Amino acid sequence: MAGLTSLPTRLRRLKRSCAQRAPALIGIGLFCLAWQLIGSYRLAGLTWPPLSVVIGYLVDPDHHRLLTRAASTTLRAVALGYLIGAGIGLFLALAVRLFRPARAGIDTFVALIHVTPAIALAPVFMILMHRDAIPVAICALAVTYLIYVAATSGLDGAKRHHIDLFAVMGARPWQRFWLLERPTALPAIASGLKLAIPVAFMGTIVGEWFGAARGLGLLMVSGMQNFQIPMLWAAVLLTTLTSLVLYALMGLVERAVERRFA
Repeated sequence: MAGLTSLPTRLRRLKRSCAQRAPALIGIGLFCLAWQLIGSYRLAGLTWPPLSVVIGYLVDPDHHRLLTRAASTTLRAVALGYLIGAGIGLFLALAVRLFRPARAGIDTFVALIHVTPAIALAPVFMILMHRDAIPVAICALAVTYLIYVAATSGLDGAKRHHIDLFAVMGARPWQRFWLLERPTALPAIASGLKLAIPVAFMGTIVGEWFGAARGLGLLMVSGMQNFQIPMLWAAVLLTTLTSLVLYALMGLVERAVERRFA
């Protein structure tokens, strides 16, 4: 009886889930259809191939080694830059929380780095570091800003009456931070980590344009220079799909954190 009773509930949940996902699926389908039609009828010229041609390039075994090597290099740079940027962002957020007079200066410093275009910083990095480290550096800078903003806003999100309660109970600053401010900030930090994934990919790709030995960004540049349009779009599509998958996975982590701490 319990199983029969729960069946309508499960069906309602499934129907609700399908209804929520339907607009996104329809949007993706229309986008793919538009891409195919624009490429097939050459409405955007020869530089816009049909989606079927790009997918055909991706699934062709002759291109797997090239794409795999490029994608693995880009993913390593993304992972390293993401971890470094997240670590720096969290460290700076913790520093301004523990030493509040430094808040204004660090805010200005982080904002200054953020508003400086990555293309303007790349030539400086070419002088100061190895070319393979440039994608990691630009990725880390982009991620640092997002994580810093998310962490500081999350740490500031503790409600005033909760802070007053901890003060009345005689809690020390580190106890208030660990038991109140840290759990309050975790949903915002998880959201920042999710939003930082596409930013990390963009920073890495831009960094690879400045002399990297290999990577998806280098394939894009090579495709533009040699008019290998299918390879160019295949690298773009592979980058986008990888970023979307990781973004969706981090979205699951974000929802789990929100259910636990929000």
